[in-house]
Amino acid sequence: MNLLASSGQLRASFMRWALVCVPATVLLGFLSAKTVQSGPDNTWFAALAKPAVYPPPITFEIVWTTLYILMGLALAQVLSARGARGRALAIVVFTIQFVLNIAWSPVFFGAHLLAGSFVLIVLLDFAVLLTLGLFWKVRPGAGALLAPYLAWILFATYLNFAVLQANPSMDGASGSGAVVRYAI
Repeated sequence: MNLLASSGQLRASFMRWALVCVPATVLLGFLSAKTVQSGPDNTWFAALAKPAVYPPPITFEIVWTTLYILMGLALAQVLSARGARGRALAIVVFTIQFVLNIAWSPVFFGAHLLAGSFVLIVLLDFAVLLTLGLFWKVRPGAGALLAPYLAWILFATYLNFAVLQANPSMDGASGSGAVVRYAI
């Protein structure tokens, strides 16, 4: 009995996993952002001072969609590597980093916790780095697919820190931060 899969079987396994993982990662990332109205339409966020290197808002939608697709493809590669040494640990660590990822938007945009979201994103930096390394050991291509994600997360960490430094009074602030006038 041959326990090794043919190259056709391996490709089919990857495609099946990709058809599940890519839409799932994109959908969960989208839901995380939309449930707390993340982005420029959030009145609290619009009132924050941003660093000079803050990209145009459309950049975030394009980059995050691309990164979620790459994450889904990387995960599909690892999931289809049945029997590979380190596969189970890589999947567990991926799940942890993904939970940290989707938790960031509710903490930052929903709870308005600038310091809390900074701590969360620093943890995410380490989790993504660890995931990349573990994925690389299982399938080097899967690790390579996570490299742009790591680069973007590190940039996002800087942005989170810069926003926190520029807006210390908005950390945990409720409402939009705008002045409200009442006529009597």
